[in-house]
Amino acid sequence: MSSTSSAPAALAGIKVLDLSRVLAGPWCTQTLADLGADVIKVERPVAGDDTRHWGPPFLARDDGQATQEASYFTACNRNKRSVTIDMSTPDGQQLIRQMAAGADVLVENFKVGGLAQYGLDYESLKALNPRLIYCSVTGFGQTGPYAERAGYDLMVQAMCGLMSITGHADEAPGGGPLKVGVAVIDVFTGLYASNAILAALHARQASGRGQHIDMALLDVGMAVLGNQAAGFLATGESPGRAGNIHPSLAPYQDFATANGNVLLAIGNDGQFARFCAAVGEAGWAQDERFATNTARVRNRQALLERMVPLMKTRGTAEWIALLEDKAVPCGPINTIAQAFDDPQVRARGIRVELPREAGDGISRIAGVASPMRLSDTPPVLRSAPPSLGQHTDEVLGELGIAPMAIQALRSRGVV
Repeated sequence: MSSTSSAPAALAGIKVLDLSRVLAGPWCTQTLADLGADVIKVERPVAGDDTRHWGPPFLARDDGQATQEASYFTACNRNKRSVTIDMSTPDGQQLIRQMAAGADVLVENFKVGGLAQYGLDYESLKALNPRLIYCSVTGFGQTGPYAERAGYDLMVQAMCGLMSITGHADEAPGGGPLKVGVAVIDVFTGLYASNAILAALHARQASGRGQHIDMALLDVGMAVLGNQAAGFLATGESPGRAGNIHPSLAPYQDFATANGNVLLAIGNDGQFARFCAAVGEAGWAQDERFATNTARVRNRQALLERMVPLMKTRGTAEWIALLEDKAVPCGPINTIAQAFDDPQVRARGIRVELPREAGDGISRIAGVASPMRLSDTPPVLRSAPPSLGQHTDEVLGELGIAPMAIQALRSRGVV
């Protein structure tokens, strides 16, 4: 589980200026923050990050009273300090330039060229800080015919082909393309971006120079097609939707049981043979139609004609108990509530509560722990996602700006 110790974290001493909003960029910077980087999140005065308002659901105060602060924001903004700056003003631009001059990393997800009008583009800030690693996250990248377009997760799930392989086949009940239940392209982009930043930090140790990182949601969407893309490139045939059936493995899908559903994920011939022995059908593993995975995939329908009625003879818990000690992967299809209540999830400390000292009536916010488990420098969860502008005075004070000067900036709407 994530550490709360005071031991130095992996990225201690790294300063990140986060100009990103919504999910992909903030997911990247939260990953860096969990690893110990000091992440300063720059938000618009009054409005803040768009996701602060993407609700319901909304957070509740300690006294149970509802707020207008959406829980969406809390998914990707812990361990950060929030500063409000209006970058459309010259004074606001100068403040960001001052912060960039002392930063190691800057992450932004404005449209291509959007920050150039403020003098906050890579070339401008590189002149101030040649060691700066500047990561741009856009829908389609800095080049190509779509570079100027806005890009969103759902649009990219459709464009990259992910929706064409997600969902039931057109002829099946409820058939048709579906988006994934989480904005996975945004999340994957955030993870790829954090990997690229770590690589650039390592490269900087040798070169002494920063660099520009060009992350595109569409590029990532194509990359995470994984084996499905590889299959197309090998055959020239686009795979289709097949519900929960795996195109290259069998049996590897959900089955109806006597009282619900269960997921059976048999990935090799040994697992299939052990399954057959456990259910009293050892002969299936000797049948040439089912003896190998390739044969089972080719004869999937014949296999399912035998397995579907068999799986209905026991309840879900009975199937799990029967197969658990046989090294045959089998598990429940949980709701999110059931998943958080799972003994393994609880044992791993996945649910965490982090303190927020913003004086807004919310003292703690629940979240999901970092899944990165480093033995010597584990992620450190220091603080809950901040309230809007919670650290403005603190951060500007670190720049050497006097309290009266900060108040003057606030009175003019700059911060």
